[in-house]
Amino acid sequence: MTYLEGVYWDLDGTIANTELEAHLPAFNYAFNDFNLNWNWDRSTYLELLKINGGKNRISYYSKLIKKSLNNQEVKKIHERKQYHYINYVKNNNVISLKPGVYRLIKELQNNKVRQFIVTSSSKKQAKLITNQLFIEFNPFEFIISSDDVQFLKPNPLPYLKAIKLSGIKLNKSIVFEDSIPGLRSSLAAKLPTIYVPSNIPAIIDMDMNLDCFVDSLGNESCKANVIKGPKLISNYVDCAYLEKYLMTF
Repeated sequence: MTYLEGVYWDLDGTIANTELEAHLPAFNYAFNDFNLNWNWDRSTYLELLKINGGKNRISYYSKLIKKSLNNQEVKKIHERKQYHYINYVKNNNVISLKPGVYRLIKELQNNKVRQFIVTSSSKKQAKLITNQLFIEFNPFEFIISSDDVQFLKPNPLPYLKAIKLSGIKLNKSIVFEDSIPGLRSSLAAKLPTIYVPSNIPAIIDMDMNLDCFVDSLGNESCKANVIKGPKLISNYVDCAYLEKYLMTF
């Protein structure tokens, strides 16, 4: 029988919705600091989220509007964006856990399931969010961030590095992801993956072979719904459901 030993969590959009709430305003503050006269609105940013990683988005957008920036300029803008992001999160109550996340993370910890974060955000940003959201305890053994790998999601490298560091077998692991780049990354790494959408619209590509899709993790007061995958045992995704899902591999 397969027993769950490790859970790899994406951060932005999976543990908490942060993109529109904090990352977007931070980008615009940084652009203003450099007198770029750029202002990404919601629809523009949603399109740019198809490009993973903040520096990659800045570089892509500069080429798109035919105002190409060199690597050093992109780096400076992104550093300023990180500065604004950290201050914005610290000074504004804009980040909160998604439904069911705290419940499941606590249950996993009580069952001695190891937990990790694999994110395209920087280590500093990731630690800020996790420290704010998990004050009473730190459930995460390590964080794989943009600082730790050469290639970001959708490349499988972030998850491959996490697998190597954890030493946990693939059939004893589960990933939670909310984005297309994240799904492509974890599935390319051959990890069992559950898709839980964020507040960012996404169209699932049929060629990804995604086999588990729930609309949320759910709570007693907020029932989860399975779009694809094993039927729920209770009203929400819990350890028993994760074990059931792993048995399909």
